[in-house]
Amino acid sequence: MTGTPLFERMALIGIGLIGSSLAQVARQRGLVGEIAISTRSPETLRRAEELDLGDIYSLDAAVAVEGADLVILCVPVGANESVAKSIAPGLKKGAILTDVGSTKGSVMEQVSPHVPDGVHFIPGHPIAGTEESGPDAGFATLFDQRWCILTPPENVDSEALEKLSAFWRGCGSDVDKMDAKHHDLVLAIVSHLPHLIAYNIVGTADDLETVTKSEVIKYSASGFRDFTRLAASDPTMWRDVCLHNKDAILEMLSRFSEDLSAMQRAIRWGDGQTLFDLFTRTRSIRRSIIEAGQETDAPDFGRHAKD
Repeated sequence: MTGTPLFERMALIGIGLIGSSLAQVARQRGLVGEIAISTRSPETLRRAEELDLGDIYSLDAAVAVEGADLVILCVPVGANESVAKSIAPGLKKGAILTDVGSTKGSVMEQVSPHVPDGVHFIPGHPIAGTEESGPDAGFATLFDQRWCILTPPENVDSEALEKLSAFWRGCGSDVDKMDAKHHDLVLAIVSHLPHLIAYNIVGTADDLETVTKSEVIKYSASGFRDFTRLAASDPTMWRDVCLHNKDAILEMLSRFSEDLSAMQRAIRWGDGQTLFDLFTRTRSIRRSIIEAGQETDAPDFGRHAKD
């Protein structure tokens, strides 16, 4: 992208994987003029400066957002309310405020009461990531050919919504819009539940008394190996996801438990046809994911591709 940037100044509150990747892609593609970065950790902020991720650095989020026309909250979802309170006095009229959290209903509840009049709050969720965290983990192509879901409130300003959509398209994402409650239900099954299953399976393997940890590592086939990638994700982020999308996750866990019990019965009673029918039906989901371009042949799923 060339020409006039979409935003004169972008403020990133939090500079982990997503924040670092946003800083890199926004600079490389000319989406913003200046980048202000804030994080609570002096060490992390210093590392962001060493990586030259921004132009302005501050431990005070309220200072970082001053003059910014795009403010992106890149913190764990449980921290959004305290951050929103702290930055509210520094937000300028006409600015767009958004986030990158994996839950949307709770973010809207936490942030909306603290948004000043004239500031456009449009929650967002880029469906992209790796198990890595911190400013060193980011890379500019993280969002390429990935979805970003926006969950605008009913009274959203249409120009602000289009401008934020254009920003995410500039980052390489396809943009979709949906109701926050529906988003949380969809993500509970496609993201949150798989991570919880992965954490549980890897934890079960670690607890086994009859199988040593060295055997688990030595003989890991691709299935278990892929689970360990999910289970290596940031503990703080996933703790907050569970606490802030509780209802949708519990509903999906309940459905999964019922289906798991049905599979258990089929195995116990030697019901091969039921098992075969299930395995045949689920293969079509995998084919659909490949056909939709949401998979790659790269052994690391393309998540560590560098420019």
